[in-house]
Amino acid sequence: MSTKIAYLVNQYPKVSHSFIRREILALEKKGLEIKRFALRSCDAELVDEADKHELSQTQYILSVGLAGLLTALLKTAIASPSYFFKALALAVKVGWKSERGLIYHLIYLAEACVLLSWLRKGDISHVHSHFGTNATTVAMLCHVLGGPSYSFTVHGPEEFDRVEAIGLPAKLKYARFVIAISSFCKSQLFRWCDLDEWKKIHIVHCGLDQSFFSQPATAIPELSGLVCVGRLSEQKGHFLLLEAINRLHKKGINIPITFVGDGELRPKIEQLIQHFHLQDLVKITGWATNNEVQKYLLASKCMVLPSFAEGLPVVIMEALALRRPVISTYIAGIPELVEPGESGWLVPSGSLDDLEGAIQALDQNSTENLEKMGERGYAKVLENHNIAIEAGKLADLFSKYADQIP
Repeated sequence: MSTKIAYLVNQYPKVSHSFIRREILALEKKGLEIKRFALRSCDAELVDEADKHELSQTQYILSVGLAGLLTALLKTAIASPSYFFKALALAVKVGWKSERGLIYHLIYLAEACVLLSWLRKGDISHVHSHFGTNATTVAMLCHVLGGPSYSFTVHGPEEFDRVEAIGLPAKLKYARFVIAISSFCKSQLFRWCDLDEWKKIHIVHCGLDQSFFSQPATAIPELSGLVCVGRLSEQKGHFLLLEAINRLHKKGINIPITFVGDGELRPKIEQLIQHFHLQDLVKITGWATNNEVQKYLLASKCMVLPSFAEGLPVVIMEALALRRPVISTYIAGIPELVEPGESGWLVPSGSLDDLEGAIQALDQNSTENLEKMGERGYAKVLENHNIAIEAGKLADLFSKYADQIP
């Protein structure tokens, strides 16, 4: 009988989480049976047909409603009181210190009871979650209720900003193994678990599929500008980027830029564009499909992402895989991928002067040199972020640990 793995995510599919979809599909190509579960849906944001297909393959725990949650909670308490009270004690312990409070963790316990019944019906061997937040809490509580083992992938920066608030040490303790997406991420996890638990932590990179690597090299278009791909949120550095573009504009250096994405800061970003009178240089596209993102990247001379907080952005991998150099910041796992002077530029996060200087240096570089940078970036991504290879590492971990009894 083949090993059945459940993937559990807070929201799935999601516009900014195409890397999870790629990982699941790559695992299925390797013969694993993957069942998709999520706490809730965000179907209103979906624009990509591949995501819409995943939507139809996913079961949503909160779709059972309040009555379903309470029924599952009661049935589990009656059927397995010892496991139930152990899980209840853990929910109280973690919830007491958390930012969301005890009530939310009792809800997570009810969600874990629903998940437990679904996993048993599906004969699931192991649960894997992405991000060490709500969904991993549910996976942990489900395991303590007597459910299958679990593992989770940590990305950052959210997990490291709120370690105690999300109960990360407990999640590390109860997990069968833990995935870090970069060496930096692994080092941060080392801080929050005992030395004898370090062996649980493995690096598996997020990856790209063959559709990126099989594309022939595309020349950088004449008179092309910059592209910035990502949610319009406080951590991506859009305000600083606009200030840099404005400074250069005042010097007579006019570099067009396209913001691909949407988010809570869009109104303020639009106001700042108007304040700087940059309407002719800056365009915001809103959400885009994967194919549209690729087209925007290929139409640019460089991808810029001046982030203040990150894990390791998949869009940087995508840009380099399409042979476009990158301007980004010296934070988290980014320096493990972008090599200054080789495949792009890195600047201190928050430094307007350095960001302006990097963009000006880019503008002064020849197209030939930029294309050489893109080639070197392509080689680095092909070596370290091929989803077929990375999914193979994950499949090996599932095979090694998923069926073990603690």
